[in-house]
Amino acid sequence: MGYLWEQLSIDPNWTQSLLLHLVEIWTDWIKTPLDILLVLALTYMVLVIIGERRTLWIVRGFIILMVAAAISSRLKLTLLSFVLNNLVIGSAVAMAVILQSEFRRFLEQLGKGEIRQLFQPYRQIIPKPDSVIDEIVDAVKELSQNRTGALMILETSGPIDERDFSVPGVKINAEVSKELLQTIFQTSTLLHDGALLIRASRIMAAGVILPLSDRSASRQLGTRHRAAMGITERVENCVCVVVSEETGSISLAEKGTLNRPLTSSKLKELLQARFSQTVEREPVAPDLRNLGRQLLSKAVGLVLRLLRLPSSASREKK
Repeated sequence: MGYLWEQLSIDPNWTQSLLLHLVEIWTDWIKTPLDILLVLALTYMVLVIIGERRTLWIVRGFIILMVAAAISSRLKLTLLSFVLNNLVIGSAVAMAVILQSEFRRFLEQLGKGEIRQLFQPYRQIIPKPDSVIDEIVDAVKELSQNRTGALMILETSGPIDERDFSVPGVKINAEVSKELLQTIFQTSTLLHDGALLIRASRIMAAGVILPLSDRSASRQLGTRHRAAMGITERVENCVCVVVSEETGSISLAEKGTLNRPLTSSKLKELLQARFSQTVEREPVAPDLRNLGRQLLSKAVGLVLRLLRLPSSASREKK
């Protein structure tokens, strides 16, 4: 202790060098846990934006490539590190294309400063096939027989951003029913020319103007068909049902592709198959609170094992 005070009184710069050394030791000690914690947080955020478990395998493959690239770089395997780093870059570009809508929502929330929402599992709005689809198919069948043009947007997962529409339309927020759908698309109404937005079991808006597709299409396809192709090209989480005013034919648009002509029974079959897949989809990231509780309980159990202390369960058995 006397030597320390002697050095402080003789050389003031020694104090500064000692403090810098302590700060460096502290930084090195905390750097690794902080790095791991930030990587875990980023991984959780990626899992939150994933919409289905099948996509999780893509993310796992990407993480394995990143880990392999880091290990090869640490071991100074130059050629292998070069190949893996290029694979990581290519995989990142491919993921940005595959998960386009998810990354778009992620960047929007990040830009708006909604950091808390990034750590909350995404809750999808799923239509009820047993009631909503029956009402839609019955209405489409009547509209087709009467050769009344119609265009309906059905959200398959998350809500569509209104900025994807050319004109958002008129808010309705009414329960889906065959009678209401037929009434809206009658030529005597003011909203019959636009599209109808259906979210879950409710009609959210009517008279929605959609962007038209830039693809070269058949001359038999009218504005409604091009609009259905345009919105499904831009937004992945929706399908569009189209009834032609000239022929009364029924079409279903998804991801910019038209499936036509369809019968009402075939339309019902396709919609049920599409929304049954949506029902099976669930967030792959667990709730953060439950995850924290699980990690805490496992950590406590590990500490008790290390200390060789009986757990509460074993005490109850005794």
